[in-house]
Amino acid sequence: MTLMELSSSDALSQLITSKPAACVTFSAHWCGPCKASKPQLESLAQEYATKMPMGIVYESDLGDDIHNYQVRAFPTYVLFVQGKESKRVEGVNLAAVKEMMDAVGPTWEQTQGSTLGGDGGTASVALSPEQARLQRLAKLGGGGNAAATADTKLDAAMPDADTADTKPDDAAMPDVAEDAKPEPMETDEQQQQQPKDNEASMNTENAIKAEEAAEAELAKAEENQATDPTANLDPEAIKTLTESMGFTKLRAQKGLLFGTGGVEGAVEWLMSHQDDEDIDEPIKMVKPLTPEEKAAKILELKALLKAKRAEREEAEKVDNVDREKQRRFMGQEMAKTREQMEIEQRKREAQQRKREKEAFKKERARLRAELAKDKAERQANKGKLSTKLGVDGYNPDGVQYDIDDDGEGGGDNDDKPKQVKKQKFDAAKIDEYIAKVSGYRAGGDGGKCLKVLLVYVRNAADNPNEPKFKQINMDNKGFKTKVKPFIGAKQLLLAVGFQQPEGQPTTLVLAEPVDYELLSATKAKLEAALVAYG
Repeated sequence: MTLMELSSSDALSQLITSKPAACVTFSAHWCGPCKASKPQLESLAQEYATKMPMGIVYESDLGDDIHNYQVRAFPTYVLFVQGKESKRVEGVNLAAVKEMMDAVGPTWEQTQGSTLGGDGGTASVALSPEQARLQRLAKLGGGGNAAATADTKLDAAMPDADTADTKPDDAAMPDVAEDAKPEPMETDEQQQQQPKDNEASMNTENAIKAEEAAEAELAKAEENQATDPTANLDPEAIKTLTESMGFTKLRAQKGLLFGTGGVEGAVEWLMSHQDDEDIDEPIKMVKPLTPEEKAAKILELKALLKAKRAEREEAEKVDNVDREKQRRFMGQEMAKTREQMEIEQRKREAQQRKREKEAFKKERARLRAELAKDKAERQANKGKLSTKLGVDGYNPDGVQYDIDDDGEGGGDNDDKPKQVKKQKFDAAKIDEYIAKVSGYRAGGDGGKCLKVLLVYVRNAADNPNEPKFKQINMDNKGFKTKVKPFIGAKQLLLAVGFQQPEGQPTTLVLAEPVDYELLSATKAKLEAALVAYG
């Protein structure tokens, strides 16, 4: 017997219910590990061919029925004993599968068995019905000459034990093979032999009838005889439990009968039931049920199963109703929540539109006021304006690239070369300069300028022995874009002690002696202004 391909759920059910024990592999065609391990699985099935049937079924063939077996991974190897799941192995682990099947024990080995009155030594040889009857008759010893004739004919039909395993089936059963062949023409010797064969056949028939009568009497006696359930227990296991572990013989027998198998199973059962009231009561003899009792028991079990099924169906109906109520409740709650969120979103959009409308009205009013101011200024200055229109409306232009140290810018028509004036700016105006720089709010330019000024002043104040912090390069990009365009920035640097040397128009140098107290005070003011700027 090799690995059996099970093509449907019915074939799977038939396998696990018709065999005492079976190992089934749940696989999938798309599973890579399943495909890679299938040759080893087939070898394992060949190895256990005489011990336990092994089958493989694919999830595409089972369909929704695969959920009945609670398969969570592929491949999954499930061991069924007496039609029920005993153990399972998930994932490719054939060593664990082999250990799982070995744990079942030799009880489920598939052998040819032996008929009533058969011998264990010849159980592995397949016999025809006539040969089986001859063998049983020889065991019973009935029929006189017929028994001797049966023994002789049985010996002639049975092959030698040493050669039975190596010869084919037609050699092991010559009588059956001869019946299948066409009969040759009879010779004189065969015609003389016929009366002897007829006599032997009559004796054989009489012996078979006697054997069947004896078997009927034996079966009737066995039905009325109670059997001892402890007769087949392992004596060695009983000896281990009683002598090595100190259990009484009665408890040892109960542990082996009701446990999961073996000494360990018996010990576990005894430890769980050692406090039962009936633990020391004698084991009752088991009396076989009569056909009427079996029929009544079957009806009772069917009624019980029907009641359990009805109870389960009622419970499922209640659960279904509860689930449907919960689903509807959750749907209503989700609808309410969605509706509330839409209402809140509409409110936010309405408020945003209202703010935008108000801002538009304010901006329009401001522009109208600026236009009126511009018109009045043009009328007063003969059509000329002294201001420029910036991004924030009519504000003075703060970008003074040609500003001198004294704060006066040169005109466009001034052809005279500019002369740098050495002028000492008043330190008392530092607050005024900081306020001018802080007034630039558009785009955060004032804050950026304050940060750069704070870096210059802090480096000079905190590092008095570092010459590099006593010079400022006015030609770099940072100074040009973040300090030079803003009124009050360069003036602040000049007020704290920086000067522009002659012949170096792009450099500011901290003049000696340095007033470090003034630098520290200016640093603190810049930090406060930067915090206030936000």
